[in-house]
Amino acid sequence: MTLLILVLGIALLLVLIIRFKMNTYLALIITAIVVALGLGMPAGQIATSIQNGIGAQLGELALVFGFGAMLGRLVADAGGAYRIAHTLIEKFGQRRLQWAVVVASFIIGIALFFEVGIVLLVPIVFAIAIEAGVPILYLGLPMGAALSVTHGFLPPHPAPTAIAQALGAPAGEVLLYGIVIAIPTVIIAGPLFTKIAQSYAPKAFTKSGDLSALGPQKTFKLDQTPSFGLSVLTSLFPVLLMALTTIYMMMRHGGTMPKQPSGLDNAVAFVGAPSIAMVISLLFALWSMGYQRHIPTKAIMTSLEEAVRSIAMLLLVIGGGGAFKQVLIDGGVGDSVKELFLGAHVSPLLLGWLIAVVLRLALGSATVAALTAAGLVTPLMQQAGVDPALMVLALGAGSLAASHVNDAGFWMFKEYFDLSVKETLMTWTVLETVISVVGLAGVLILSLIV
Repeated sequence: MTLLILVLGIALLLVLIIRFKMNTYLALIITAIVVALGLGMPAGQIATSIQNGIGAQLGELALVFGFGAMLGRLVADAGGAYRIAHTLIEKFGQRRLQWAVVVASFIIGIALFFEVGIVLLVPIVFAIAIEAGVPILYLGLPMGAALSVTHGFLPPHPAPTAIAQALGAPAGEVLLYGIVIAIPTVIIAGPLFTKIAQSYAPKAFTKSGDLSALGPQKTFKLDQTPSFGLSVLTSLFPVLLMALTTIYMMMRHGGTMPKQPSGLDNAVAFVGAPSIAMVISLLFALWSMGYQRHIPTKAIMTSLEEAVRSIAMLLLVIGGGGAFKQVLIDGGVGDSVKELFLGAHVSPLLLGWLIAVVLRLALGSATVAALTAAGLVTPLMQQAGVDPALMVLALGAGSLAASHVNDAGFWMFKEYFDLSVKETLMTWTVLETVISVVGLAGVLILSLIV
């Protein structure tokens, strides 16, 4: 009955979002309440469970996402992202345009949220494709692959950061493992997959695209943008801080903080904590992308305010996902899932990936699918002694699979590249599935090593 109620709850969530076009945050809270009642939770405890779920989910994330969005917007508004893309394309040359787009998108994708990255890069990709005389989708698919991989695998992006917090995985460890898996995944799902897609969906590569959906475009003069090195350093600053801290802890203490840490240990751990890393990185970005370039304080603050507005609903949705997850845990669904797979000779990482894939197919949102899956796999992970960082990446990979008509990213890609629904399914949906499968393979291989 517990699992039946879970299935019915997910079906309700799906109906509310797709059929009735309800706001995702509202749909998650309503579903959480209905599922809690169905699971027999005392009515007086449901509100507490939902509040605890939202609070636990957004505690540190509000700081990380808020400052992350501000940093990304500063880099974009200053022309730093424009400089990164054009410099790499110039250095790689005409024959290796795809690789230039992949590297540029990967760097920019770390600093910017998926949707912002697409809006920023699509006009650049269009201009380069037209100038080089290549199909826009020839560059668009590698761009989408790099942005999607960073979104699904690498903190400080919403899904991997939120799942890491939910599963108690060190964000720096998730980041290092994520980069190891992300690089081959981008190569396979980007340039290599594009060649295959051209062979079975040639008509999609004849489209000229449509920039009207992006609205007015901000233009930059290259000589008035920040330098390439400073733009890259600013974009990667939080990643560098978290990665260096993790490497230090692994080399000196085997990856865990000692019971009696030295002053240096405390200082390194402080700087590498995701929230502090984002504070330091934002302060650096304020200087590198703002004050150092003599940008007025008012203009800088406007960029920060716009950045916060752009992620307000995302934060609520993540909080709603946390509420739903907490209800599943408090209502005993996690224990039921554990009992169902008790004795099953299947890797918990594979099971976690499958659960995330099913939820992604049903719900559309990668972040919501990953967060919901996190609530279900926690007992499995603890029972089997699975590395939580690898489980984060397995769920992240599963949450990217088979983007289709209930996913906003699907429609963004369709509209910008002027594709039919069938062509979008044949290119974008398959691309996301390739990322998911290759990502899972990387996680399973890594689990044999670490």
